[in-house]
Order: sequence, then C-alpha cells, then structure tokens
Amino acid sequence: MMSQHDTDMPAREVMECDVVIVGGGPAGLSAAIKLQQLATKAERDLTVVVLEKGAAPGLHTLSGAIMDPKALTELFPDWRERGAPLHQQVTSDAMMFLSEKRAFQVPNVLLPPNLHNHGNYIVQLGNVVAWLADQAELLGVQIFPGFAATEILSKNDGSVYGVAMGDMGVDRQGAQTSAFTPGVEIHAKYTLLAEGARGGLGLQLIERFQLDEGRDPQSYALGIKELWEIDPAHHQPGLSIHTAGWPLDNATYGGGFLYHLGENKVSLGFITGLGYANPYLSPFEEFQRWKTHPKIRQCLDGGRRIGYGARAIAAGGLLSLPKVSFPGGALIGCDAGFLNVSRIKGSHAAIKTGMLAAHAAFDAIVAGRQHDDLEAFHTEFTQSWLFDELHKDRNFKTWFKHGLLVGTVMNGFEQLVLRGRMPWTRHRRIPDHATLQPAMEYSPIEYPKPDGRITFDRLSSVFVSGTNHAENQPVHLRLRSSEVPLSVNLATYAGPEARYCPAGVYEFVSDGPDSSTQRLQINAQNCLHCKTCDIKDPTQNIIWVPPEGGGGPTYSGM
Repeated sequence: MMSQHDTDMPAREVMECDVVIVGGGPAGLSAAIKLQQLATKAERDLTVVVLEKGAAPGLHTLSGAIMDPKALTELFPDWRERGAPLHQQVTSDAMMFLSEKRAFQVPNVLLPPNLHNHGNYIVQLGNVVAWLADQAELLGVQIFPGFAATEILSKNDGSVYGVAMGDMGVDRQGAQTSAFTPGVEIHAKYTLLAEGARGGLGLQLIERFQLDEGRDPQSYALGIKELWEIDPAHHQPGLSIHTAGWPLDNATYGGGFLYHLGENKVSLGFITGLGYANPYLSPFEEFQRWKTHPKIRQCLDGGRRIGYGARAIAAGGLLSLPKVSFPGGALIGCDAGFLNVSRIKGSHAAIKTGMLAAHAAFDAIVAGRQHDDLEAFHTEFTQSWLFDELHKDRNFKTWFKHGLLVGTVMNGFEQLVLRGRMPWTRHRRIPDHATLQPAMEYSPIEYPKPDGRITFDRLSSVFVSGTNHAENQPVHLRLRSSEVPLSVNLATYAGPEARYCPAGVYEFVSDGPDSSTQRLQINAQNCLHCKTCDIKDPTQNIIWVPPEGGGGPTYSGM
C-alpha cells in the first residue's frame, strides 16, 4: 500500500537517511548507538535518525524498574565511567503472598532463579534513557524529540522505505490552523520500529506481512506506578519487594512491586493482567487498595507521592513473539514483545534487540542492500543469550490461566527442579479483549474512597504525571463505531472502559434524566498513552493513534 497524502495539502519535505528509528526508548537508542559504533569502527559515514514522540527522550518512559546490566555492558563496557545512572544495586529480595491483612514471605532459598536480582540495579529508567540519548548524540545520531511517526511509507510491493511524521497545527475538526506544518517524510534504507508495547505502526506491519502467523496472541498487562519520597526511617536502599495475591482473586493474574532507590525514594506499582474476566474490575483501584496493605502502608506512612504513570506491558514472551523482521526493517524491544515477564524485566531485552537489529541493518547497508527483509536479525536473535532466556521461561504466563496457586507451583517446578529444560510447551489461544464476560455474571466491586494521603483518585494522579495535550487537536482515541459503546459495552459489560483506563479518559455521562440518554465522553487530554483501551476493548472498537508530537505525560525519572 502506498502512502497517502491529500493532493491539496502543502508538499511534504523529504529527509533522506540510512536508518530511521521510530521511538527513543532503550531499544531505539541502543540500535542507533550500535549503528554509529559499527560505522565508526568501519570508517564509514552513516546517517541515523531517531524520532521520539515525547518532548524529550525519557519523558514518556515508564518502568519499575530493576535493570539487568548485561546488555548495557555489551553496548558500553565502560558505562560506569561514562556516568550511566545505575547507582543502587539490589541488596535483598523479598517475595510475598498477601491476604487482606497478612503476608507470607517465601524463603529466598525457594525462590526460582528468575526472581533473584543479585547484580541488578534499581533504576529510574527515564534517567537511563536520557543518558542513552546523550551518548547517541555524541556519536552523531540525529534525535528529533516532539515528533510522532504516524504513517508507514511503502513501495508498490509493500516493502517499507521510511515513515512520515504527523502534521502539526490541525484542529479538532481536521482543519489547518495558522500554525499548520505538514509532516516530514523520512526516507531510509531500513526502518526500525521501537514504539514500545502495542505500537501502532508495528501492529500495521504485523497485519500486513502476517508476522504473527502461527504465534500465540500477544498477552498484555497494565502496569501502574507511583514514585514516592518516604520517611528516612522506613528507607532500606536496595530492597526489592514483589507481591502476589490480595487484592486480586485467585483467577486474576497480577501483583505488586516496591523498590527502594537511593535518596529516600521508592518506586511502587501494580501489574494487572489484561486477560481478566470481571468487567467491574478496575486496575487503578486495585493498585490503590494494594497500597493499604499493612506491609506496603508501613513504608509509605509519612511520605509523599511525587510521580504517577501507567503503561501497557507486552507479556506474552517467546510464544507470542511475531516474526521480527519485514521487508524494509524490523521490530525491536517491546514493539515486538521481547519483555521477560517472569523476570519482570524488559530494558535488557530492549537494548539487546536494538543491538542485534543494528548489526543486521549495518551489514545489509555495507553489502549495498536496502528495503529487503532483515532476516539476519531473527537468526542472530535465535543464537543469542536472550533467546535462551526467553525460551527457558516460555510457559510462565500460560500456567497462570489456571489460577495463582497452579501458576506458582508449576513455574516453581519448571524453574527450580527442571531449570527451564521443560519437554513441553503450553500455548494460549484467546486474546485479552475476548476474555471479558457479561456484567450480569458478576457483582459490582465496591472500592474504598481515596484518602488523599496513601490512596488517590484518577484526576489528581493524572495531574502528578504532568500530562498535557495541545488544545483543540484531533482526538487521538478513535471509535470504529459510535454506537458500540452504548449498544455493546454499556449494555453488556457495564461500560468497562470507564474502569480499565487509569486516567479517567472514558466517562459515560447523561444528558437527561434517564440512562437512555447516556453517551461516552472521551477526555483525550487526560491520556497517558498506556494503550489499555486499544487492547482491552471487548469489540476492538477503540483505536489509539499518536497525538500531535510533544504531548502526553512528562514523566520525571519514572
């Protein structure tokens, strides 16, 4: 399919480069850095462009995060001397199973290898990304923050030859304003997509080239995170806590984390698998309720919340991984789904896949090729330590469809007893949006009201995230049908979009005295770009597209 652009619009400016990378996160920046490292070593000139929709690299980055430095060490063996912001090593691990008032801590000797964090670092990943951007620019990478890639540029045979940035200065009705600027086309020999989980351009190419044929449906979770400054008396630098159980029921996958950084800071969050069935469940309220558990609350009492955010996580692992290359480029990082959910880590996988794709693209360019399939990337991945790691943990998520107890026992058996050498592979066939059940089969969940000290509401949380979008820009949350929210979602599922969204974007409001006058109101200005609506909507009626570049959250060291 050729790119389309209204012939009445001003002509687009065209920029030529060797490689264009969509997304300035760990995967995209690592790919750019490796490309320039290879070019420097070979004494070749190479033009590498990175497009980042956030106002600056790192401002849209959200992760727990405990980072395995293995891949970073391959990229920069001297990362410590270069000042990489990995300061707090993990000093101790705690895995707890919670009931409403109690906690059972698993003896560390019984923890499987994937939950041991010796040698890893508790980081603020946004700071790591900002540092990677600095390193990339020192090597000559051209980074364009505040520009969202919204369109794939393709030849008649479907092969990709670049991307186009979104037009700027368009009002809500689609008309040009006085600030209108047409999007620039970036033409490249190869295009690497590093948009993060549920990347829109990546989804288009997965469908076009049937890259997911024969794979399990991707499995997602919603991660909601807060950053706190706590009472020094409660601070234990390097302590990593993971929890399972309460407040979720046995059938719902998820759990919490609390990581002690330096400087009296902790990052804490809650992950809810988006394969849940109860339409009344609210991941945001489950997170707030989790914080009231005595084991969590004792850390937060006397502290203050200084950050909030949310992001979808691609959690299907190796069995949901699509073919990672296509004619003209590759999918890297969470755009493909390389995160290792059993380790609750993805940054090391993102960095490694960025490096592998860079090798494949550089070798192709040196050989005089362009716009063809980077199959060498797939080959190098299957021969890497990352493939071995993901293969060993391939069944992790599928066991939990039988509940927390079965999932815990079987994963413990596979990792502790079998050491990841299972003679079986378990598959899943149902996508997350198809698991939601009719509301009539459940009772509404009564969540406690927020107290403003430990627990909070959505709107005050969005304020803390620094989220902002230009006024009067087109709504970037689009409906395939305006009728479905009322005729299906509200009628059958009690309007789940008002609960699964962690930012209060979706509201069912009434313009009259009875429910028949209700309508779905979309508060797009609140959007955290988490993509949950695009994933969990039961009829796949909601489509998330990138808003005007520079908008969205402005996370500070999240």
